[in-house]
Amino acid sequence: MKKRKVNPLSKIFVKLLGNEKYQVITIPVFAILISLIVGAVVIAALGKDPISAYTNLLQGCGLWPKPKYAGGKSMATDFFSFMNYWTPMIFASLAVAVALKAGLFNIGVSGQMLAAGFVSTILVGYSTLAAPIAKPLVIIIAAAVGGLVGAFMGWLKYKFNINEVVSSIMINYIVQYVVAFFINTKYVDPVSRQSKNVSEAARLTLMSTEIGGFKYDIPLGIILAVIVALIIKFVLDKTTFGYEIATVGLNRKAAQYAGINVGRKMVVYMLISGGLAGLAGATYYLGYFSSIQPKVLSATGFDAIAVSLLGNSHPLGILLSSFLISIMGKGKTYMSSSAGLDAEIASVITGLILLFSACGAFIQYKVKRAKDNIAEIEKANKVEVDK
Repeated sequence: MKKRKVNPLSKIFVKLLGNEKYQVITIPVFAILISLIVGAVVIAALGKDPISAYTNLLQGCGLWPKPKYAGGKSMATDFFSFMNYWTPMIFASLAVAVALKAGLFNIGVSGQMLAAGFVSTILVGYSTLAAPIAKPLVIIIAAAVGGLVGAFMGWLKYKFNINEVVSSIMINYIVQYVVAFFINTKYVDPVSRQSKNVSEAARLTLMSTEIGGFKYDIPLGIILAVIVALIIKFVLDKTTFGYEIATVGLNRKAAQYAGINVGRKMVVYMLISGGLAGLAGATYYLGYFSSIQPKVLSATGFDAIAVSLLGNSHPLGILLSSFLISIMGKGKTYMSSSAGLDAEIASVITGLILLFSACGAFIQYKVKRAKDNIAEIEKANKVEVDK
């Protein structure tokens, strides 16, 4: 009997992705690379250079130098502007992740962001408070408002067993139109038709800060976002509270049998998730922007769902996945103007990344099949040699 040969591609596939310890990293990275290759094919089919298009995305975010810069601008100023854009996405994605860990689906992040941003705006953004008081107060109020909205969704789930997806969608609409009513009747800017700009003292981004002849938009929330991500990782991995979240998320009946008050815990988990969404709202409406557009929910809250899934709902994974998706969102304008591509192509690439990342379980299954197949062939060949 002839010895069976192992497919060389299968061997490479298994060698790269077969280590189960690192599959949480290697499989998403593999999926992202495949999606970028498919994205390159789409760009090439439109008659454009994929490498130039991807380079333009990086240039728009300050991750690659542009051919030239306008006065007061540089690669560093572009990167600071990118971090300003990235910050709300981190908080919003963490909000989704905490809820997912507890087996809940917080699709109302955008509404919580808007409620938190609006209340912070009218209480602090339009006040005459000094910056050392106003900026921390914005963060506290936003987290509290977002947390209350999230806790209300959790309470509806606990008290009346109303699905959190349904309640969050409805609350999104309620917040959207209530806020629009107050903006249009009390706080509208007659020129922009948006809410009036918040004071610089209350804003969480230091706009056009001149350093060495260049003007930077310095996001104060980025440090807090990274710290919060690390704290959440520690809580989830090292504390009893984190173990309870995982237990409730995996099996509510088993958690209840173990003595965990699942109903009340769900309210607490949604409170935390909403609080993080509130921080996203503060850094979005009083950071990256300084006003609120009526009747519009931020896409950040919905993109955060995909970002959280891409990062496996892990805080460190979310930092990386939100960084990647933010590159697409922030860099698309420069790519459009430089490469002559529609800005929506960046959204197509984002969609491809999320599509292939959603196939993570399938990729893992195929790797295991290839691994088992190789082991079977090698075992059969060894038996033949022994004969």
